[in-house]
Amino acid sequence: MSDQAISDAVAKLYDTYPFPPEPLLDEPPPGYNWRWNWQAAYSFCANRLPQRRNIRILDAGCGSGVGTEYLVHLNPEAEVIGIDLSAGTLAVAEERCRRSGAERVQFQQLSLFDAAQLPGEFELINCVGVLHHTPDPIRGIQALAQKLAPGGIMHIFVYGELGRWEVKLMQQAIGLIQGGQRGDYRDGVEVGRKIFAALPETNRLVKREQERWSIENHRDECFADMYVHPQEIDYNIETLFELIDASGLEFVGFSNPRTWQLERLLVKAPDLLERAQTLTERQRYRLVELLDPESIAHYEFFLARPPFSRSDWSLDAALLGAIPSRSLCMEGWESQTLFNADYQVVHLSDPEWRFLKVCDDNQTQTVAQILPQANLTLDGVRALQQQQLVWLRAAS
Repeated sequence: MSDQAISDAVAKLYDTYPFPPEPLLDEPPPGYNWRWNWQAAYSFCANRLPQRRNIRILDAGCGSGVGTEYLVHLNPEAEVIGIDLSAGTLAVAEERCRRSGAERVQFQQLSLFDAAQLPGEFELINCVGVLHHTPDPIRGIQALAQKLAPGGIMHIFVYGELGRWEVKLMQQAIGLIQGGQRGDYRDGVEVGRKIFAALPETNRLVKREQERWSIENHRDECFADMYVHPQEIDYNIETLFELIDASGLEFVGFSNPRTWQLERLLVKAPDLLERAQTLTERQRYRLVELLDPESIAHYEFFLARPPFSRSDWSLDAALLGAIPSRSLCMEGWESQTLFNADYQVVHLSDPEWRFLKVCDDNQTQTVAQILPQANLTLDGVRALQQQQLVWLRAAS
């Protein structure tokens, strides 16, 4: 199909099945996704708080507005713009944000390829689950890169081929049975569900669906997005970095760094870990996905437009002079047992809790001024920052 035909087919799918199908609420959405919080995302990328919070954010391929709604509520000083191909899905996004009071947002029916039509630049661009559904992802990422402000960051999510191997097989099976009816998405959902119902419970495709996807795929919108999508390009580390390199942007890092720690896979073989240190960073990433393919169903990462710098707090003098703030992406504060930015349970020691409490009460004191009050060590402060519980900025 031509690029336009693919774009039209994708728009038709989402007109038929607006996605994501999360319920509309008459209140702000629950919890947070730290990747959509400007301060948290920038701190992760630059190792320091941003100087400004009154920024412009672009949600590129916003769908039904689930992420857009969070972007508005998590960034109360930002201007947010959402674009998408599907008019039907955009209507859901507008209603979602209206009902929850997400007022600082504008929506526009627009392709990623036409992002140049948007005025100005953006300090944060969010593009989740979109590029792999375009006919030309390189052209799409380049169009977005042109709208990223110098020093700005871009958050991207694309599919991984190894962790979605069974999905790809089912997509092809549904397409074969549909034949000339391919493009009738309701028929595709019906065919797919009948296949799953007919296959033995021991079938690999059935087992993978039940283990990984079935909870969300009971909704037809999710099933259609996964199994009858008219356009999907899946990546591996090598092709992923071809896409990244073509953007002209700087790779900052994966936003799920623990997944990419080779130590979790080869901890029982320290000699192999030592040998792996001779590999390039990209080769080590490739090794992780080869050894643990089921865990890599997608890639979620940040890019930055130069000039972009990362603060270094490794020197004690620099850290002592920094001003810390408690992360706003935690659930359960002021308890000493809470959820961190990734909704993992954290048990704070007494010194850690006291340190965060002082950060909350007075956001002008330096680390050096707070340490005696909390009885916490510098390494303890570094541990809090590594867990994204503390944000740092240089004293002016």
